[in-house]
Amino acid sequence: MTVFQSRTAVLTGVLATAATLTLSACGAAPDESTADGGKSAATATTAEAFGGINALAAAAKKEGTLHAIALPRDWANYGALIDGFKKKYGIKVEVENPNGASEDEISAVSSRKDQANAPDVLDLGSSFAQSAAQRGLLAPYMVAGFADIPDVQRDSIGRWANDYGGYISFGCNAKRVQTCPTSFKDLLQPQYKGKVGLNGDPKKSGSAFGAVYAAALANGGSFDDIQPGIDFFAKLKKNGIYTPVESTPASVAKGRTPISIDWDYLNAGYTDEFKSKGLDWKVTVPTDGKFSQYYSQAINKNAPHPAAARLWLEYLYSTEGQNLRLKGYARPALMIAMKKAGTLDKAAAAKLPKVSGTPSFPTETQQSNAKDLIAQLWD
Repeated sequence: MTVFQSRTAVLTGVLATAATLTLSACGAAPDESTADGGKSAATATTAEAFGGINALAAAAKKEGTLHAIALPRDWANYGALIDGFKKKYGIKVEVENPNGASEDEISAVSSRKDQANAPDVLDLGSSFAQSAAQRGLLAPYMVAGFADIPDVQRDSIGRWANDYGGYISFGCNAKRVQTCPTSFKDLLQPQYKGKVGLNGDPKKSGSAFGAVYAAALANGGSFDDIQPGIDFFAKLKKNGIYTPVESTPASVAKGRTPISIDWDYLNAGYTDEFKSKGLDWKVTVPTDGKFSQYYSQAINKNAPHPAAARLWLEYLYSTEGQNLRLKGYARPALMIAMKKAGTLDKAAAAKLPKVSGTPSFPTETQQSNAKDLIAQLWD
């Protein structure tokens, strides 16, 4: 999930610590995921229900491994998070298909039920997380800070909860583009012909899906009506402005996608790297299509390592984990609560791309309907 990988990025690197999972991978023995008293991690809905965080950590240590999927190291600071988790708990983290999309994660869970190489945890675009919950693929679990996550950003029984997010933005190589766009309306200008790319396919990629939603809001649409966003990109393609080339660091460096529509934390996170390559990378949140979305964490209902899966979520939502997100330019879900508690990294927060106003979010039904319409009409 580089700045522009799609998970297909979706949400943008091969992990140095990642190992591709194989069918011969060993699952945890049944007694490795139980605490004193026979409590099962697989059914624990909170750390307290399992005997506390120390008991959970001990069980996870016995399991020894966390199987993850689609977690590029340079996506929302996952490299630092993986390293921090390993250092803190001594648990091996294996990451399969680091550049996969949300749909790839769901497919891996559904196709490998009860297999030892199934993913333990998932990082999904919110619409994909809601869909997976509806299909009964996710385990209810509430981390210690669950109550501080805004109601609209979490499932009521904990099958998924938002972790980090940002706004759709324009990344622009100012050395190849004379005037960088600041709005979706700007993109219609002929000077941008063949220069605008997306970070993946909106049928599979959360960031590309968000780009279409943002375009809809900028063109008279709403959370209930994403059609104007589809029409907008159809117009860009007809005019030769939108290119189906997936925007990646390589495509940007080669000049194939000098304008990339992606999450602001991805675009902002690569400013220094692109500068070292001679690119003058400018990042702007479009003035006419402010769309914010978060990525959700979830646990496979049949996770091979249920204790490690739950411990991983506890780490991601801890003060340490949330501040690491912030250092990767992502806006943590617990940002408001941490600011109130005085635990927020103020220096990292000050570096976030500036956005005015308070974000609003589509409902589960609105996202589901939008996703269905894109699946029908995008191609």
